[in-house]
Amino acid sequence: MLVLESGQLEEDARFDALNAVESVGEPKSLAQRDKRIAFHGANSNSWSSESQAFGVRCRVLGGSSHAWAGKSAAFEDLDFAVRSWVPYSGWPFGREVLDPYLDRAGEALNLGPHCYDEQFWKLIGIAPPDPQIDPKLLRSFFWQFARSRIDQMDIIRFGREFLAADASNVHILLNATVIRIDTNENGTAFTGLEVSNIDGARSQVRAKAAVLAASAIENPRLLLASNRAHPNGLGNKNDIVGRFLMDHLGARIGRFKPEDFAAITRQFGFYGLKYHGHSHMYMHGLVPSAELQERERLMHCAAYMMEERAPDDPWEALKRLLRTKSERPISDLVVVAKSPGLIVKGLGMRLFATNAIPQRLKDFATNLMILRNPNFVVREFQSRGLPHKLTGLVIDAITEQRPDPESRITLSQKTDALGVPLARVDWRIDNDARRSLGRLGHLLLEEFPRVGLPAPLLEDWITENRPQDAIIIDMAHTAGTTRMSDNPKLGIVNSNCQVHGVAGLYVAGASVFPTSGHANPTLMIVALAIRLADRIKIDLSH
Repeated sequence: MLVLESGQLEEDARFDALNAVESVGEPKSLAQRDKRIAFHGANSNSWSSESQAFGVRCRVLGGSSHAWAGKSAAFEDLDFAVRSWVPYSGWPFGREVLDPYLDRAGEALNLGPHCYDEQFWKLIGIAPPDPQIDPKLLRSFFWQFARSRIDQMDIIRFGREFLAADASNVHILLNATVIRIDTNENGTAFTGLEVSNIDGARSQVRAKAAVLAASAIENPRLLLASNRAHPNGLGNKNDIVGRFLMDHLGARIGRFKPEDFAAITRQFGFYGLKYHGHSHMYMHGLVPSAELQERERLMHCAAYMMEERAPDDPWEALKRLLRTKSERPISDLVVVAKSPGLIVKGLGMRLFATNAIPQRLKDFATNLMILRNPNFVVREFQSRGLPHKLTGLVIDAITEQRPDPESRITLSQKTDALGVPLARVDWRIDNDARRSLGRLGHLLLEEFPRVGLPAPLLEDWITENRPQDAIIIDMAHTAGTTRMSDNPKLGIVNSNCQVHGVAGLYVAGASVFPTSGHANPTLMIVALAIRLADRIKIDLSH
């Protein structure tokens, strides 16, 4: 098997420039832009809001795992179902079809048991909170984190993990950007790929089959740009390629008073679980019940509590200075100078990640901390070992959005350095998603005091019923643009992820999701990829 990687082993500005998009839809406001910079910029060294006004992609072996937080969970039965209040909902199969692949995916991601609901309390041996939040309104949901096998204080970065696995049957070709998919004369069977290096030198790759696994932005871009046999692009007989562009919407819905932090984090913090000799971390949040979603026609959404970094956080100031992106260099220098303790602690955590400390000692210390103080460990994971100055506890929410054929990716008139048209992104945010986020805030305000928890301070856009003013960003979970359906008029790939009408051409990734639930997509992406690998073995054996 040959893996074609557009980038190299490390991120590089010349390759990153190939990620540029032309964005003509959401996000539009300056407030959204600033929030995207604060959120996505903290997780990626190469990402730029100027070139990627929508989405987060990393041109490097391991892709966007260079920018993710490791948060993982499985979709629920509801996410696969046809819902009368969600147009175009419904997968061609149910959750039970993917169940056999979840354990294999979990092993690949170094996860613990697949337990994401109220059964987690029994699994961990803790009595559930009492009094109980009304399960007819809200129920518990848990996420876990994919821990690196290489660096105990980091989450999985797929490039490093793959190289460490040293798979003898897989070859990697770096600096190999696919610029066109080739087929037979009538476009019914895959024959090969046209590939270019960053300097424009081109070559051909011939194979029996190919899997596009380049993101929900790049997958439709490649299909649309491969228009020799079909003027509208491969798999696009019914003008569906690039449509139904979705992402998870992220918004702040509230916060807590400083004196309430302890009470909230005791219940909605992080939990350590020891399983088969390894320690795993889980995060507790809340989702609307399935009954409430149907009754009030809500989208599937979730709320979770997060620590908020201070505006004068010294590590953020230092990063701005080092990247020469500081708009106030004197002020940032003062912030760094005033916080020597946090800087020294950060350097100590960086030392912990090096070979200066024996691996067995690091493994023991990290596993012990996960069990004793999981909140601290997750904080270190999310900050990549850099201690930050914190100022508050906020409620963030995430929601799926309604599939919309007018939310889409087409080809721009502009081209990249290799001559390929840029992706023209018209992302749309639906009112049902906005309404669902606001309703989730009100549910917390109603239920928390009733069970003896501190009442949250909701954001003004919720209390004043101004959903259009919510500062919503894309969570870099782009999906839907090569959606799965056994009906070619409603999807690009069939239930086996093969492009309709093109033998030997398959698609992997969240671009095949018909709907996206609220859960972070990586676990489901990996489960679908393993299922696809099994399918291709069968197809090629005939």
